[in-house]
Amino acid sequence: MEVNGYTIGPKAILTCADFTDADLTEANLTEANLEGASLNRANLSGATLNEADMTGSYLILANLKKAKLHRADLHGTNLTGANLEDANLLLANLERANLRSANLSGAILTDANLTGAILTGANLTGAKLNGTKLNGAILTGAILTGADLLGAKLNGANLRDANLEKASMLVASLIDADLMDANLAGANLAGARLNGANLFCANLTNANLNGANLSEANLSEACLEGARLIRALMPDGSRHN
Repeated sequence: MEVNGYTIGPKAILTCADFTDADLTEANLTEANLEGASLNRANLSGATLNEADMTGSYLILANLKKAKLHRADLHGTNLTGANLEDANLLLANLERANLRSANLSGAILTDANLTGAILTGANLTGAKLNGTKLNGAILTGAILTGADLLGAKLNGANLRDANLEKASMLVASLIDADLMDANLAGANLAGARLNGANLFCANLTNANLNGANLSEANLSEACLEGARLIRALMPDGSRHN
């Protein structure tokens, strides 16, 4: 298979290749080297990119719906506005990737590395983020409704104005995270670590905070109506009954 003069296939060397607006639907690029490649607006729906090296590539507004990116290296990749709906990014490296306004609804990001990634305004509705590293990530205004964040690491993450309604954040780590004005209504935060987190004006209506660590957290003006706090460690160091 040839596209724009490049041979497409597993382990292909495509560094800095230009695939702008290209049709790569269901292409097999397993272990391909796409470092620095331009794939802006390319159609990669259903493509197989398992273990591909896409470091520093450009995928602005690219279509990666249902693409397979297991263990792919997307470190520093620009995925602004990209469609990654239902994509499989299991164990993928997205450290410092730009995913601003990207669609990741239903995506599998289990154990992926998104440390320092930009996810401002991204749609992660129903995404699987079990054990995902999101330390220092920017998720302002992101939509994580019903997302599964079991054991996820969000230490120092910026989640201002994020929508985490009914998200599962069981035993997640949110130490020093900024959750100002975030919507956590009905979220499951049982056993979560929220030490030093900023929850100013956060909506925690009917949230499950049983056994959570809220030591030194800022709960000023937060709505805790109907929230469960059995054995939670409160900001003043006391243990809630």
